[in-house]
Amino acid sequence: MSVRRKMEIGELYTDHCEGLPEERLAGKELAYNYNLTRPSEEARRAELLTQLFGSVGENCWIEPPIRVAYGNHIHIGKNFYANFNMVVVDDATVKIGDNVMLAPNVTISTAGHPIDPKIRITGQQFSLPVTIEDNVWLGTGVIINPGVVIGRNSVIGAGSVVTKSIPPNVVAAGIPYRVIREITAEDKVAFAR
Repeated sequence: MSVRRKMEIGELYTDHCEGLPEERLAGKELAYNYNLTRPSEEARRAELLTQLFGSVGENCWIEPPIRVAYGNHIHIGKNFYANFNMVVVDDATVKIGDNVMLAPNVTISTAGHPIDPKIRITGQQFSLPVTIEDNVWLGTGVIINPGVVIGRNSVIGAGSVVTKSIPPNVVAAGIPYRVIREITAEDKVAFAR
C-alpha cells in the first residue's frame, strides 16, 4: 500500500518518501509567499490560494498568516472566511464547506502520533480526514483533531478542543467539547432589532 493511501485511512506511515517532502516544501513556500503579501494585494492573494489549496471556491478571504503542512490536501467551498493564524496540518484531506467562518488561531489537524512510546520513536504517524460542513462557525482558538466531522450549521465555542464528530445544528464548547444545545428559532431573535 502506498504511503499516500495510508495517509488517508489512518494507517501508520512515515512521510519521507514518494515525493512528500518536496510536496510539503512547495506548500510551505506558497504559504510563506501569501503571508508576505501586502493588504492591498487582493488579486495576488487570491491567485496564491488557488495554487496553494487543492480547490477553493469563490469569495474566499484568509487573513495572514496561515500555516499548512501541504496545502494541496485542503478543499474550501465558497464564501469562506478565516481570521488570523489559521493552521491546517493537512496530511490527510481537509474538506471545508460553503459559508464557513474561522475566528483567529484555529487549528485543524489531520495528523497524530501513536501513544505507545516504542512505536512513536520510530517516527511513524497516522492521519484521518477532517470535514467541516456548510455554514459552520469555529470560535477563537478552536482545535479540531483527526477524523472529526463538524455537522452543518453548527457553532463551536472559543477555546474548544474537538476530539469527536459533532452533529449538525448545535452549539458545542469545552475541553473536550460537549454539545450544549441545539440551534433554534430563538437564536434569530437575539439580532432581530
